[in-house]
Amino acid sequence: MSIIGKELQPFVAQSFKDGKFVEVTDGDVRGNWAVFFFYPADFTFVCPTELEDLADQYAELQSLGVEVYAVSTDTHFSHKAWHDTSPAIGKIKYHMLGDQNHVISNNFGVLREGQGLADRATFVVDPDGVIQITEITCEGVGRNAAELVRKIKAAQYVRAHPGQVCPAKWEEGAETLAPSLDLVGKI
Repeated sequence: MSIIGKELQPFVAQSFKDGKFVEVTDGDVRGNWAVFFFYPADFTFVCPTELEDLADQYAELQSLGVEVYAVSTDTHFSHKAWHDTSPAIGKIKYHMLGDQNHVISNNFGVLREGQGLADRATFVVDPDGVIQITEITCEGVGRNAAELVRKIKAAQYVRAHPGQVCPAKWEEGAETLAPSLDLVGKI
């Protein structure tokens, strides 16, 4: 069953952000674009490369009105310890949510049954709290934050321009399509 078009489910979690522990709820997320960036565990191998890549794109995401929530089933205490000891993770300015009770991972359907870890997954949620984009990869395949930024720009464009769609490899400023009977079989 697809999660695209589903609403963000209720949650309450502790976050490590800007040197502080902060409570975050689903209500805090609504009203803005959001990225939920699930990863299996702190102090691992592919995860810090992805989180650092996302940290490098965070300023651009913020300029697009997007907040980022990295989520693992570790605690917010573990996130702080990792942030304080890893040069890659030390770059992070976005929320690092602790999901040790597995509510958020279960809400998004990415909890690995019997393992207590989340899959490597990304979800983009619009200001109405509706999931618009999802990506789930296997354990050994890292994600590309620049591609995530491109997809968010496309989702924001489509939301702001009803009746328009963004073709493959669409970049901001490129031409879009207006689906119609006239286009059937001509692309």
